[in-house]
Amino acid sequence: MRINEIFKAILAGIAIGIAGFVNLNVGCGILGAVLFAFGLLAVVSQGFWLFTGMAHKVWRDGHNRLLTVLFFNFIGCMIVAAAVSGATITECAEGIISARIAKGSLRCGILAIGCGFIMTTAVRGAYNGNWWPLLFGVPVFIMCGFPHCVADAFYISSCSKDFLMENWLEVLLFYVAIVPGNYIGCNLYRFGSDQC
Repeated sequence: MRINEIFKAILAGIAIGIAGFVNLNVGCGILGAVLFAFGLLAVVSQGFWLFTGMAHKVWRDGHNRLLTVLFFNFIGCMIVAAAVSGATITECAEGIISARIAKGSLRCGILAIGCGFIMTTAVRGAYNGNWWPLLFGVPVFIMCGFPHCVADAFYISSCSKDFLMENWLEVLLFYVAIVPGNYIGCNLYRFGSDQC
């Protein structure tokens, strides 16, 4: 990846990290879900590289750097988590990750498909000049509890070291499950579309 592409991926992670911080800061309710839409608005309007914003393009554009994009998205999330760390944020983030662990990896992976589908619908709508799916799609996936691999990167980065050390295997397993889940969801539209 070129340096400007790396920055685009890191900035996408920062945008989603800020959105995740707002969500945790207001208590993870409907207000936080609505305000989280800022993250995707920033990504789409500024042309940042987000894993779920690019996953639906792989087949058409031959973009084979998705995991590298995700790595740098994660770095952006870690930067925000380091900047905003605090007891309240850590407690809320650990609550979200604990809920993911309780659901189990398989269920999280399946639920992540729903998030990917919503994200691709939102992004494709915005590219066509219709921003409503983006504004409503983000709150929908959050209120449904669908995992998003970049948002969850921020939540993981916001957890305490003790929590992560105690639950490292469960966190790894659910995260490894949600990445392909998001990818599959981002590409579901292909089954009903004449366009690739």
